[in-house]
Amino acid sequence: QVQLVESGGGLVQAGGSLRLACAASGRTLSRQTMGWFRQAPGKEREFVAAISLSGATLYYADSVKGRFDISRDNAKNTVYLQMNSLKPEDTAVYYCAARGGTITTLERNYDYWGQGAQVTVSS
Repeated sequence: QVQLVESGGGLVQAGGSLRLACAASGRTLSRQTMGWFRQAPGKEREFVAAISLSGATLYYADSVKGRFDISRDNAKNTVYLQMNSLKPEDTAVYYCAARGGTITTLERNYDYWGQGAQVTVSS
């Protein structure tokens, strides 16, 4: 079992930055592929970013490429999502997720989920 807790959400103006953190407990994070997903009001949850076990492979949704940066610190059992140049359309609840297999963008392939962190970007 892996327990995930997100933090760092909040309200920011368009063009601003936020950094989300996802702290893991239970199984060691170094054995988990990690992903970030988000769900805006009235929309389905969508993929944002993913990072491989070693951190060498990164995937990003086209909508955040060049603005968001996913990273991990296995010693701290924490994954981060640095969000820059935020836009109102980035407003959503952001979830981190973990799986024991290879990196993927597919939500259904992730086994463990956090409770979510609200990010609101005002125009």
